[in-house]
Amino acid sequence: MLKSFFFVVSFSFFLLTAIAQSKTAPAAVATDPTGVQTVQSRGSVTVGGKLINYTTQTGYLDLRNDTGKLIAKMFFTYYRKDGEDPTRRPVCFTFNGGPGSSSVWLHMGGLAPKRVALDDMGAAPAPPYSIISNEYSWIDKTDLVFIDPVSTGYSRPAPGESPKQFHGYNEDISSMGNFIQAFLSRYQRWGSPKYLAGESYGTTRAAGLSKYLQDRYRVYINGIFLISAILNFGTNDYYPGNDLPRALYLPTFTAAAWYHKKLTPALQQKPLKEVLRESEQFAIGEYASALVKGGWLSDAEKEAVATKMALYTGLSSQYCLDANLRVVEDRFYKELRRKDGLTIGRLDGRFTGRDLDDAGENVSFDPSFANIDGPFTTAMNDYFNRELGFKEEKTYNIFGDVRPWNYNNVQNQFLNVAESLRDAMAKNPSLKVYVGGGYYDFATPYFTAQYDVEHMMLRPEQRKRVKFYFYESGHMYYIHKPSLIQFKKDVDEFFDWDVK
Repeated sequence: MLKSFFFVVSFSFFLLTAIAQSKTAPAAVATDPTGVQTVQSRGSVTVGGKLINYTTQTGYLDLRNDTGKLIAKMFFTYYRKDGEDPTRRPVCFTFNGGPGSSSVWLHMGGLAPKRVALDDMGAAPAPPYSIISNEYSWIDKTDLVFIDPVSTGYSRPAPGESPKQFHGYNEDISSMGNFIQAFLSRYQRWGSPKYLAGESYGTTRAAGLSKYLQDRYRVYINGIFLISAILNFGTNDYYPGNDLPRALYLPTFTAAAWYHKKLTPALQQKPLKEVLRESEQFAIGEYASALVKGGWLSDAEKEAVATKMALYTGLSSQYCLDANLRVVEDRFYKELRRKDGLTIGRLDGRFTGRDLDDAGENVSFDPSFANIDGPFTTAMNDYFNRELGFKEEKTYNIFGDVRPWNYNNVQNQFLNVAESLRDAMAKNPSLKVYVGGGYYDFATPYFTAQYDVEHMMLRPEQRKRVKFYFYESGHMYYIHKPSLIQFKKDVDEFFDWDVK
C-alpha cells in the first residue's frame, strides 16, 4: 500500500503536519449565490512541501435548456484553494470518458487532494480499500471541478426527460458546455484562467468543447490536458479495410513485449524509448507500406515483413503470417504470454491475468481494469459519504448506461475532433495543449495520439503550443507512482508555460 511520508527535522512537526494533511472538517450545508444548496467541507493537504487549505463543495447544478426548463441535475465536486483571488486563480474542469464513465478515475487517481491507495507499481492491495492524502494533487496550481456527465455518477435527467438527449457526441458537448458556462456564472469564475482536463473519450470531449465553448458561449480556454488522447476514431478503430490503426498500434505491441521480456536479447538490453523509436520507424515505413499494398505484396515481401514484425512484437513470424500481417489487439493480449498461461491487460499491458484455459483467441477479462475497478469504486463511495458528508440514496454510477451513443453528426465517417481543436487553436492563439499517453496503453495508444496531432496541419506557431508527455505506464498512467511523480512535474511545467 502506498504511504505518504514526509521527512522533517522535528518529529513533533511531522506529527502535526500528518494530522493536518488528513484532516477534513465536518460537512455543512452551503447556499450558493443563486440559492442552490451543496454540501461544503474543509480540508488540507501538503503538496510540494507546502500545506494547502481548501474548501470542497459537493452537489448538483441544475441544467436548463434555452427556455429555462430543467432538463437534468448534474453532479460535481469543486475544490477551491482558500484565500486566493478567483480572478487570478485558474479553474480546471475535469472529466473522464467512456463514453459513460464518471469522473472517478481522474478524481481519485491523481488530481484531487485524495487518491486511492495502491502500491508503487499501481497494483491494488487486498480489500477493503482505502484513500490517502495526495501529495501530487493539482490543487496547488488550480481549483478543480470534477464533472459527472448525465447518467454517470449521481447525474440524472430531470423527471420526464429522456436520457437520449444527453447520449451522443453533440448531445454530450452541449450539456457539458451548458454546465461549464452555468458554473462560471454560479461561482463567479468568468474572470479566472480556464482549463479543461479529459481522459480517454474525455479528450474527445475536451477537444470538442474547446471549439463549442468559444463558438457558443465565447468562453476561451487557456489550456487543455488530453490524458490518454483519442482525437480521430479512424486511427483507433480498426477492422477489415482500415489498416492505418494496425500500423499505429504496433509500437504499443513492442512496449508490452519489451516489458514482459519477449523481445530478442539485443532489443531487451536497450532502453524502452530506444526500442520504440525503432518500432515507430518500422510501423510507419516498411510495415505501413506492406499493409497499403495488400494483395500486391509478393510472398517474399510478406515473409520479410513478418520476420521484422515478429522482431518488434515478440510473436512468431508464422503467427504474423497466419494473421495476414494484421494481428488484432484482442489476440495479442492472449498470444504474447500464452506459453506462460497468462494474458495481458488492455488498459495497461503491464498487468497479467489467467483465463479458464489457454487455448482461446481472446481474453476473458481485462486484468488491468479488474485491478482498479474495486478500489476506485469503494474509494469514491466511501469518500463522498464518510469524508465529504454527501448523502445520496441513489447509486453512484461508475459507468452509466449511455448506449447506444449517438454519432449521427458524422454519419458515414469517423468522428475526428482534431479539426475542432485546430479550429479553436486558430481562433485562440493563447490556447496551449498537453498531450499525454502511457506506453502500455492499448485503449488509446500513444503513437496514435502523435499521428493525430501531426495530421492536424497546424501552422508552425500553432504546433509550438502542443507538447507531448509519455510515461512507462498504461491508460491511467497516474496509478504507477513513478509516472504519477513525473506527471505532476509535467503538469506544473505546463501550467507555468507562457505560450507567448
